[in-house]
Amino acid sequence: MSERIYMSSPDVGDLEEQYMVAAIRSGWIAPLGPDVDAFEVEMAERVGVEQAVALSSGTAALHLGLLGLGIGPGDTVLTSTMTFAATANAIVYTGAEPFFIDCELESGNIDPALLRQTIEQLRGSGEKAAAIVPVDLLGKAANYTEICAIADEYEIPVLADAAESLGASHEGRPAGSFGRASILSFNGNKVMTTSGGGMLLTDDLALAAHTRYLATQARQPVTHYEHTEIGYNYRLSNILAALGRAQLSRLDEMIARRREMRERYRELFARMDGVEIFGGASDDDDNCWLTSIVIDSAVTGWSPADLSADLMAVNIESRPLWKPMHMQPVFSASRAVTNGNSQRLFETGLTLPSGSALGRSEIDRVTSRLRAFNGVTV
Repeated sequence: MSERIYMSSPDVGDLEEQYMVAAIRSGWIAPLGPDVDAFEVEMAERVGVEQAVALSSGTAALHLGLLGLGIGPGDTVLTSTMTFAATANAIVYTGAEPFFIDCELESGNIDPALLRQTIEQLRGSGEKAAAIVPVDLLGKAANYTEICAIADEYEIPVLADAAESLGASHEGRPAGSFGRASILSFNGNKVMTTSGGGMLLTDDLALAAHTRYLATQARQPVTHYEHTEIGYNYRLSNILAALGRAQLSRLDEMIARRREMRERYRELFARMDGVEIFGGASDDDDNCWLTSIVIDSAVTGWSPADLSADLMAVNIESRPLWKPMHMQPVFSASRAVTNGNSQRLFETGLTLPSGSALGRSEIDRVTSRLRAFNGVTV
């Protein structure tokens, strides 16, 4: 069988090796060090915020960001149902309750009208949401113009889950710069990676300082180990930060390659009735992390599962869009306001190989198989 083609494998090379070797030779092997400090400064400058805190994962950043906002047991946090489980899990880590809100059909991002409706419903029953956690789905920033206006109106803090959207923007402003704080993920399948890793971004100096404090086991500034509250081992290592610095220097190049892949798919599926590129006609503000298609089986005569099985037969990875959190067994008892859009996207969407590490022969293999499956000869 042919070598497997993944949806989004890490794109690393000589530059990343050079940075990591230099970090090792510097002697800064233990967590923290000059590459962590430099990575934080460089990322803050890239996104346009005052502070960046390098952490062990995007999930850790969500957890500490919520704690920094004072979220805890008994609180209700509003978030998108169309997301990866980490968003909801981090809310549960604090002891708070996730309340899921459905999405806009075109973007898959949280629907501002439903957000407002949910806040009003809670207010009507004497309850106030403690925080809002919007999610930037597959690299397209949420509608922060409306979300932040609603949050300000009701005096609810926003923690933006920009795990998937580094390099994207909303109305000219970089993803990761919205709300009281935002978080990024550098997991191995993201546009840029530190193998595992994440970051909290904020203009709130006190929030950044508190995040650093909690992430290093909440150690008091004394020579012996003194702790007055529970902390976490959530800091990013210096070696992985070196990898991140190399990747950040190549970010625009990697986004450009993913955008080229998106265009190849767009041209291909323009010839096929019943198939559309998910996310709308414009990719200008999108980092094109993953390219997904939405399939109308009544028109095509085949389903996402049929296409996925055909790709799997030749060792090409594909995957449905996220299964909404309100449909997950673990969150079956959680409250949700739905409009059917997230379920529809889950049932009709399929994500295709999208990574910047794909070579020409791999791209040709994927597109050739898609053409053959759909009977496209041009």
